[in-house]
Amino acid sequence: METRIMLPQADLPTQWYNIQADLGRPCPPPLHPVTKQICTPADLAPIFGMELLKQEVSQDRWIDIPEELQDIYRLWRPTPMQRARRLEKLLDTPAKIYFKNESVSPAGSHKPNSAVAQVYYNKQQGIKRLTTETGAGQWGSSLAMACNLFGLECVIYMVKCSYNQKPYRRILMETWQGKVIPSPSPFTASGRKILAENPDHPGTLGVAISEAVEDALSREDTRYTLGSVLNHVILHQTIIGLEAKKQMELAGDYPDVVIGCVGGGSNFSGFAFPFLQDKLTGKQTKTRFVAVEPAACPTMTRGKYTWDYGDTAKSGAPIAKMHTLGHTFVPDAIHAGGLRYHGNSPLLSLILDMGLVEPKAYNQKACFEAAVQFARTECILPAPESSHALRAAVDEALRCKAEGRAETIVFNLSGHGHFDLNAYESYLTGKMEDVPFDDAKLQAALNQCPEVDSNLCGGF
Repeated sequence: METRIMLPQADLPTQWYNIQADLGRPCPPPLHPVTKQICTPADLAPIFGMELLKQEVSQDRWIDIPEELQDIYRLWRPTPMQRARRLEKLLDTPAKIYFKNESVSPAGSHKPNSAVAQVYYNKQQGIKRLTTETGAGQWGSSLAMACNLFGLECVIYMVKCSYNQKPYRRILMETWQGKVIPSPSPFTASGRKILAENPDHPGTLGVAISEAVEDALSREDTRYTLGSVLNHVILHQTIIGLEAKKQMELAGDYPDVVIGCVGGGSNFSGFAFPFLQDKLTGKQTKTRFVAVEPAACPTMTRGKYTWDYGDTAKSGAPIAKMHTLGHTFVPDAIHAGGLRYHGNSPLLSLILDMGLVEPKAYNQKACFEAAVQFARTECILPAPESSHALRAAVDEALRCKAEGRAETIVFNLSGHGHFDLNAYESYLTGKMEDVPFDDAKLQAALNQCPEVDSNLCGGF
């Protein structure tokens, strides 16, 4: 029985898909963090590469992938689509479970899909140095790899609790010549301010973004890169779903349920949006889309759809309309460090508001239970982030068993867990805990969201 569906490299997608062309509803634009008016290209040009800003606002359905980037993608792409037959047997389900295996990339996750694109466009512009944030280290290692390929300097502000939890991610980044700084740090004004208030601050992605943006704005030869959230990042990640659609055609199948985990939204969106295009255009109307987040950082299920700062210190990142817990919210230090962002992709938030996606939240112990099942059946150790999507896939398969329905479930395995063995040790030894969510902390953070005059933001 076939378990791997492989695309030949000749079938590698040559364009990215932009879902904005098919939504029928515009995505709210970013606002300047000081004036709270719609950002102009001049506002954002000191932070982001110009070609990336063009992609951010583009309404074109298809955007060409440069040939040089296609050549780099071929180092690991197309990635396999695999059938989890042994997991199906363990669950005794009539459902078919497929997963797109993004863990085979050099950095071990989906993140290089955008990293190489962002570095390519910045180099074309003559930029010499890039800054970024990273949580679990998947994005940081991907950007370090991409900068190494193109000869750019790479500075990475890594969330402090993840820096301590995942030393081997740091070593991987340093192997690719990345400079890794635990955040909050004493090297930026925003970092020093946070440390003065709380010397034991565990760090968050919002804090690390503040430091990376501040660093980028301090030098003309430097730009900032973001590993998720933004439209152009999601655009680059659609190569996953475009390949997956071709692979499902080869399998003679089509998903009833599409699942991915969500931190900032790029992994889920890149996988799901090409399938969602079929729903938006009426080709396939019955498919469900399930976006899964940690119960410790539940932006979609407990957050508010409103305007909020993209970074904790409000140091230059724009204000976005998104599902947010509040830019001052500090999630518990769960092992899925890549999912600990206070906000969400504005584009995915819009699609959630349109009712096209079902959000779901899980505690980490339930996710690791599914991850261990998967490792013992399919012999692949999932990243803690990916285990959230896996947990939802298992639950969907068990629902199919209870209902006697032979549905097709497809999820994105966004990365492997080889650098997360301390997390698995915590689970296997019974030390892992699920911390109750603090509603008072959430409300206090939401109260810090900015007030925005709808007359100044285009009526959104």
